[in-house]
Amino acid sequence: MRENIKNKGDKMDLKLQGQHALVTGSTAGIGYAIAHALAAEGATVTVNGRTEQGVGRALEKLRAELPNASLRGIAADAATADGCAKLASGPAIDILVNNMGIFDPKPFEQIPDEDWQRFFETNVMSGVRLSRAVLPGMKQRNRGRIVFISSESGICPPAEMVHYGMTKSAQLSISRGLAETCAGTAVTVNSVLPGPTLTEGAKDFFDKLAKEQGVGFDEAASAFFANARPTSLLRRFIDPKEVAAMVAYVCSPLAAATNGAALRVDGGVVRSLV
Repeated sequence: MRENIKNKGDKMDLKLQGQHALVTGSTAGIGYAIAHALAAEGATVTVNGRTEQGVGRALEKLRAELPNASLRGIAADAATADGCAKLASGPAIDILVNNMGIFDPKPFEQIPDEDWQRFFETNVMSGVRLSRAVLPGMKQRNRGRIVFISSESGICPPAEMVHYGMTKSAQLSISRGLAETCAGTAVTVNSVLPGPTLTEGAKDFFDKLAKEQGVGFDEAASAFFANARPTSLLRRFIDPKEVAAMVAYVCSPLAAATNGAALRVDGGVVRSLV
């Protein structure tokens, strides 16, 4: 039976009440915005970061913004097997958002083996380990959502950080493969592909770049879109909240027919039709 879509003030009711969501790397940036969006829709959200201090600050901020939200926090390094085990050891997870990720522009010739391994462990294996831990329970309960936060770099690998693009392409393959294992169930696995997004890390990077070039932030950003991302239709940085809105929908029962998909929130950077 189809569920009616009701409005709650200025937002859609995504029917996430009673759901427990784990969002990795959610103390800042896109992860924080996703945690905020899911909590605002009624889900119980576990916020994750590497340190107790970071998790505490994020929880304090979320509680100030969403006084009625149901929130938990776990400090654990999702880039490690032990960290993933700690994250998966709590209450049953209905929604897993594999957001944990790192990036670092560096010429290909200067990327050592250690960086390739570190990027793979952090960006890829964190999602593999956690998905492997939660998927059996989701299938048994016949409900669940797994979302990988990939990137338009997974389709258009960037010359300035080939190792990052590799991990984002891997996430797309894993996401689709896991979705195939969920055929005939009410469990879905999807990936979301943000384009250039103005997270705290990106802002710090462009502030530094602008200073080195002796220009302002806006001028440095304009040059980036003109030279590095000329296919962008948005011609500006994406707000993390704009990515979070897509993720929140994909996590909803309303998105039951969306499975095995790579959903772009890239501002039109990718020009291909499929």
